[in-house]
Amino acid sequence: MNQRENGRIRKKILIVDDSEFNRSLLSDMLSDEYEILEAEHGMEAAGILHSQEQEIALMLLDIVMPVMDGFETLAIMNKNGWIKSIPVIMISAETVPTYVDRAYDLGVKDYISRPFDERTVRRRVVNTLILFAKQKELEHMVTEQIMEKEKSNKLMIEILSNIVEFRNGESGLHVVHIRTLTELFMRNLLEKTDEYDISPKDIPLVCNASALHDIGKIVIPEEILNKPGRLTEEEFAVMKTHSEEGAKILERIPMLEDEPLLRTAYQICRWHHERYDGRGYPDGLKGDEIPIVAQIVALADVYDALTSKRAYKKAFSHEKAVDMILNGECGTFNPLLLECLRDIEGTLEKEFKELSEKGDSQKEIANTVEQMMEGGELSVSEHSIRLLEHERMKYQFFATLSREIQFEYTKTPEMLILSEWGAKYLNMPETILTPREARFGTEVFNKDDFEQLLGDLENTTPEDPMVEEIYLLNINGQRRWSKVISKSMWGEGEPPEYAGAIGKIADIHEDMEKMNKLESRAAHDSLTGLLNHKTARGRISETLAKDEEQRYILIVFDLDHFKDANDTYGHLFGDEVLKHVAETLKNSTRNEDICARMGGDEFLIFMPYKEEAESQVKRIFGLLCDKYKEFQISVSIGVAYAENCGRDYDTLFHMADEALYEAKRGGRKAYRFYNKDGNES
Repeated sequence: MNQRENGRIRKKILIVDDSEFNRSLLSDMLSDEYEILEAEHGMEAAGILHSQEQEIALMLLDIVMPVMDGFETLAIMNKNGWIKSIPVIMISAETVPTYVDRAYDLGVKDYISRPFDERTVRRRVVNTLILFAKQKELEHMVTEQIMEKEKSNKLMIEILSNIVEFRNGESGLHVVHIRTLTELFMRNLLEKTDEYDISPKDIPLVCNASALHDIGKIVIPEEILNKPGRLTEEEFAVMKTHSEEGAKILERIPMLEDEPLLRTAYQICRWHHERYDGRGYPDGLKGDEIPIVAQIVALADVYDALTSKRAYKKAFSHEKAVDMILNGECGTFNPLLLECLRDIEGTLEKEFKELSEKGDSQKEIANTVEQMMEGGELSVSEHSIRLLEHERMKYQFFATLSREIQFEYTKTPEMLILSEWGAKYLNMPETILTPREARFGTEVFNKDDFEQLLGDLENTTPEDPMVEEIYLLNINGQRRWSKVISKSMWGEGEPPEYAGAIGKIADIHEDMEKMNKLESRAAHDSLTGLLNHKTARGRISETLAKDEEQRYILIVFDLDHFKDANDTYGHLFGDEVLKHVAETLKNSTRNEDICARMGGDEFLIFMPYKEEAESQVKRIFGLLCDKYKEFQISVSIGVAYAENCGRDYDTLFHMADEALYEAKRGGRKAYRFYNKDGNES
């Protein structure tokens, strides 16, 4: 359980690092606010996560560790689903872009490079916990919103289709039967083949669209629609027009090209009376010229028409209906779909019986439609407005929390919508028509800059939709350098069409010179005066690339049992020990050697050698294993030869690090050289 202190629950943070010093340092920074758990490597962390997953609020994770490293730990967290419930901050001296990208790809929320300061760690921990909590809250709200919209969409479609059924004198369950049969046939078909351009995720959409298959009957005269007995040839010709009329109704809706539901419903409306042999109507399509969704609904429609009572006929039994379809008495169907009918033949009656027992909601919809029809009214505008207002309030709520200028840009019609907070901050209306000509596009932005931003967004792709640029903006009369982060939005057509963008404006500084100073980093470690790891890596990489003839070694080492110095004499004394080690390095190396502190008690040395390197390593090892006041210093060293790594820094560092851990496993206070056949002293 999370600890309770003065009535407040203390969240648990798991620190995973093989260095006792690093764990102690982080624990000292955070233990006043959080309960701290520690693990020396990923395997130990996995054991803790297995037993305490629900209790851990956040993990701080190193990359380079024995037994199981940070990347392997993240892989295990992904496999077990822990990464979804526990945010991870990677803390490491490794800042190679490939390492950072890999960490983010595996799900980390933040990446802190060593060396770090207490303020940075505490701030990033708090921010990650807050953002993760907001993300969970947003996911929950979005899930509810999607469920509400899906429920509302389904309700509207069923009300509309029941209007048709009510007017047609048919059971309100016809639409339900078609939906159910469509789902059963689709699932069975997808198990048999992948030759059609449909997938399991399309099933709900096609089922919803199937409910509109007979919407065209709304225009058929009632005396024909409900005539008992057979229709005359002239009457049947009028009846057959319902498929084209339904398609025309949908075609008049402006969103047809952009909405997959409407496009699918159009195919079903127009072609669900086509037959596989080309003898159907209205267009005489043949075989797979008929969209597969229309073929599926056609089979469902015929089966339900046979098994249901109509004004002109009695209902056939399930067995008789199946026999008639399979024997070709109702037209020709896709052989694969007939196989599906055979496969599910035994479950159809059971499915319909369960639907009838659970049909109260459908009956309620049918009754509602009947009452509205008899009363001469059919309005859902108030409900729709409430749903839209609900969405807007959620959007504004999160935009207000962020305290950022957020915007949504639409291309057609061209407008820009600001978040409520952003509109107030800029003293502008929330909705801005033709923003290129309005104050937003001519005064807040330089006109050319705004045109460039819109152009860059339109030139993106659905696969790479992000645009991130820095502009000098006019924010309430003050010129400020600001970062604009935008994401283009695309329609679902083929090919996708650019629809607009969403984005935010973040104030980064009042002038570019100060911004550059903020972004630049010092080349040296503030405590020891040695180079920091980032600078050392750059210089070593340049040297390796420039001088391919010279032989080099990379020495990586850390202090054995350094935590004892902090625990026994205090952190100030520990800092003195680190400074003493740094001075030893400066005094025992040459100008051409590169010495750096990687973070904590970890150091590196890069140096050339001529005949052999062990004498240099042995000399440095002896100088470092020294006594500082009351504390006996000892080190574990790993060494790698540059000629074995293809002159690549990352590979060289990895080999030296492997040798270091071999020295640790051998009992510490030792040095080891790496070679590809194994580590040897």
